[in-house]
Order: sequence, then C-alpha cells, then structure tokens
Amino acid sequence: MVAARALTPPTPRPRLDAVLVVRRAVRNFLAEPACAAHLDSGELAVAVSGGADSLALVEAAAYVGERRGLRVCALVVDHRLQEGSADVAEKAAQESLRLGAHAAKVLPVTVSGPGGPEAAARRARYAVLREHAGERTLVLLGHTLDDQAETVLLGLGRGSGPRSLAGMRPLDPPWARPLLGTPRDVTRAACAELGLSPWEDPHNADPRFRRVRVRREVLPLLDDVLAGGVAGALARTARQLREDCEALDAVADDLHRRAREGAALRVDVLAQAPSAVRRRVLRTWLLSGGVPELTDAHLRSVDDLVGRWRGQGGVFLPGGVEATRAHEKLVLNNCQPTTLGS
Repeated sequence: MVAARALTPPTPRPRLDAVLVVRRAVRNFLAEPACAAHLDSGELAVAVSGGADSLALVEAAAYVGERRGLRVCALVVDHRLQEGSADVAEKAAQESLRLGAHAAKVLPVTVSGPGGPEAAARRARYAVLREHAGERTLVLLGHTLDDQAETVLLGLGRGSGPRSLAGMRPLDPPWARPLLGTPRDVTRAACAELGLSPWEDPHNADPRFRRVRVRREVLPLLDDVLAGGVAGALARTARQLREDCEALDAVADDLHRRAREGAALRVDVLAQAPSAVRRRVLRTWLLSGGVPELTDAHLRSVDDLVGRWRGQGGVFLPGGVEATRAHEKLVLNNCQPTTLGS
C-alpha cells in the first residue's frame, strides 16, 4: 500500500483588484478618439511625484503602453522646497523604472514669483513638464476624483463661475488626466498591492494650504452631513458643467467670428446674443487684447456697454486698458502712460 503524500498548497497570488482598476482607467482613456489622436509620436510622459497617485499611474501607463507600443517616460519634478527633495525625486525616478517606464528624468526647478508657494510651484512644474515633454507628447497627470472634488469646492468658495466649477479637463493637451473618475483610495490600494511605499508630501498635511483643509476638514464634514458620496457627486457636477461650458463656448466662438471687425467688436451683432454667451466673447476678446486677471465684475461692466448702454464712459481694466463703446463698436485703448526718452 502506497502512503498518500501530503501536497503543499500553492502560494496564493496577491490580488491586484485596485491595480486592474487603474490600468483599466488608463487603457479606456487612451482609447478615446480625442486622446488617440495625440499618440502618433509613440511616446507618453507621466508626471511622477513619488506619491500614491502618480506611482499607480506610471505603473498603469507602462503596462498599457507596452501593449500599445508606446514608450513611457517618467518626469519627476524636484521643486527643491524641502530638505532631501533630491533624494525623494531620485527614488521616484528609480521606482518608475522598476514599474516599467522606459526612461525617467529628474527635473530640478526654481520656485519663485507671485501668488504664494503653491501657485509658484505649480507654474514652475507645468513649465518644465511642457518643456521636456515636447510638442507632440501627452503628459499624464495623477489627479483623481478626489482632486476634482476639491477643485470644485475651491472654485465654489471663490465664486469663480461655471468655468471654475467645471473643474479640471480630462484632456487639455499636452495635459491628460486619466484618473479623474478614480478615487484616491483606489490608487493607495494599488500601491499596497504592488508592494510600494509612496512618499507622503508634508505639504499635503499642512493646514496653511486651503486645499489641505478642504481635503481633511470640509469634505469629511460634508460626507458626514450628506451621508457620503460627496466627492463623486461633485465630480459628476463638474463633468455636467464642463459639457455645458463646451456647448456655450462653441456658440460664443461663432458669435465672436461674426462680431469681430479688425480689433473691435460690433455692438449690433453682440446685442442679439444672451449675456451669458456675450460675456464669453468679451472674455476671449479682453484676454487677447492684453487684459490680465479678469474678474466677473470686469466682464459685467464691459457687457453693460452692450446690454445696458446709457452713454456711459469706458471701463478701466487691469493692465492699463480701457474698454469703450464708439461708433457702435467696442474698442480697447491703452491707457498706460508712455515714458519719453531723454
């Protein structure tokens, strides 16, 4: 009689549920016709900070990119705002290579300028990413559904109007955000499944930053009061507003073409349109005319030159520009004093 031999059970394979969710989000995003049109270069860049969102994203991009014949490069920006930031950036670059990226670059930047450290860091980051990605390469950013919800709440608090409440665009070349429908918990779970220890940016816990307080105080309170699901609801609201804004922008573009006469706008054409469409035309016209930092009050004052015309004088705007109505046209005048040479 032959003795039965005990069988050693196979080592269970780790579940990769969250990893598969992130991969699916990237795969579906890159398959969209609007996105696929920007992949002719055969290259894809991923902005990597070393945090959970960007590490999960670069792994998914490398996985999907390999199957689509895309070369993936990780771009790691070192803002040099904290001690040891160079080591954090180098580790993120090495992790990206281990996760399947074909190349990884560390990009040191100098953070300076107006608007506080957060805004200055954002400007420096986007500038260097655009420079190194080139004109034909999409840059994937790890913004999640929770980031979108925070953006909507911040825009609501500023009273910035529907354009701000529409949040971040999934595709705004060269920027691409495949994870706007993916909760932050999923990217953290994906990193855990991959055995990663993401970097925790100390700034993400600093209550001096308004976004941090929205994340850690406002959203949890809203979830408690409204019985959960607030982040998803805000993200859906952003998507709906973005679709509405895109439709209105298309109507405004047509109105702008018909109203344009040289550098001026014809009042009779503008007066036929609803004020919401008209203000979109005025916003484009004023920005192209060199007016920075437009507010809702600025736009409404200029719109009054069309919709509430009583023979009033011009509207003085930032940048030393005056918008006036003359001979049934809106025109821009430069009111900055000229300096005479000696």
